[in-house]
Amino acid sequence: MAYKQFRIEKDSLGEVKVPKKALWGAQTQRAVNNFSISGILMNLPFTDSFISTLGVIKDASARANKTLGLLEAKKQKAISKAAKEVWQNKHGSQFPVDVFQTGSGTSTNMNANEVIANLATKYAGENIDPNDHVNMSQSSNDVIPTAILLSCHVDMTKKLMPALNNLIDIIDAKGLSVKGIIKTGRTHLMDAMPIDLSQELSAWSSQLKNSRLSLEDILERLLHLPQGGTAIGTGINAHPRFSKEFCKEVSKLTNSKAKPMDNFFRGLSSQDVPLQLSGRLKHLSVALMKISNDLRWMNSGPLAGLGEIELQALQPGSSIMPGKVNPVVPESVAMVCADVIGNDVSVTVGAQSGNFQLNVMLPLIAYNVLKSVNLLAGAMNILGPKAIKTFKVNLDNIEESLERNPILVTALNPVIGYAKAAEIAKKAYKENRSVIDVALQETDLSKAKLKKLLDPKNLTLGGIKK
Repeated sequence: MAYKQFRIEKDSLGEVKVPKKALWGAQTQRAVNNFSISGILMNLPFTDSFISTLGVIKDASARANKTLGLLEAKKQKAISKAAKEVWQNKHGSQFPVDVFQTGSGTSTNMNANEVIANLATKYAGENIDPNDHVNMSQSSNDVIPTAILLSCHVDMTKKLMPALNNLIDIIDAKGLSVKGIIKTGRTHLMDAMPIDLSQELSAWSSQLKNSRLSLEDILERLLHLPQGGTAIGTGINAHPRFSKEFCKEVSKLTNSKAKPMDNFFRGLSSQDVPLQLSGRLKHLSVALMKISNDLRWMNSGPLAGLGEIELQALQPGSSIMPGKVNPVVPESVAMVCADVIGNDVSVTVGAQSGNFQLNVMLPLIAYNVLKSVNLLAGAMNILGPKAIKTFKVNLDNIEESLERNPILVTALNPVIGYAKAAEIAKKAYKENRSVIDVALQETDLSKAKLKKLLDPKNLTLGGIKK
């Protein structure tokens, strides 16, 4: 972004040229000048909740400070009005600082302070200082950890959990619609005992429900906030009741149940809760990767693969091979999952960077956890409707493979023994014959008995059939 007109702003280090129309001030501009690293800003679509959460924090802080008699009502109202605009993402372009900045996130906190102060000064008709008024009773060291927790809670509750619930519902509905379709099960990618297609889908649903439980378990902990610890956890320059009043205001503004963290020193020096969340997002990504790969294998072919299902044709699959259609949605989701797994490594490294009283990789942690939440939500929003809900079952292929599956002979183990059953299986495979035909020849069992023992549907129910 090129700027032709500038104004001069001052901070404790001296004068700085700032674009004339920018709402930010000297400290933000220094960060822009110093950290021209990636172009990945803290106001991207999957991290904009972080910026909006800073608006909530500044609004709640101003209200708490007013209640505690530290901030005049006129200043509080002006700050709250300006902060609400940040909360509503009306000034996203005014947050130009790179993710890869000072490890405390001070640049982004001061960016918010300066933008809100400039707006509030206009609304109040008097000077509102970014440090003395907007940042009153706060430090970057407690603001940024609080923003990480709150923004994760927002995106988890508004985006990821609804997407996960919807995907589970789609899988469960699809499972009911395919109940009774018996197919060849596979272990080691090799033919195994029969399975009902609904049973196969039930494993997907169960995996996701298990992941949902672990994610629901952490949602409440995302609302235990370290705001009030200020610089190192002691609460220096904050009213003793600031944290409680702040959480009351956050709860009102966000319709949530925020409460002070039990130990501010932990809240500033560690990032245990975001790390736990990241690990559980990785767990979800592994489940989604499994489901995506199952879909790709089941769809493989259509002639030289398994061809058990046909995924919805969404786009041409090749620039050179006419008629080719690829499993684009499962591939896209698999790439998302790979990225989330990588994000978790970054969060893990970031979380161990708590040196004494402060973690110094906070922007990195915020960026990667929020990216994972939003990527997974987006992936699930296409996997369900565009892959699972719409796939068609190729009954002819499924039945042909099932009929020729020599592993069905496993059901004869209790009757004729493992060794004899193995001989029948090998012969059936070698001669390309059905297990029933070979078993009729190799045992004294009647055809009726064999049909009963080898009925694929019965074999999906488990247990010994007499």
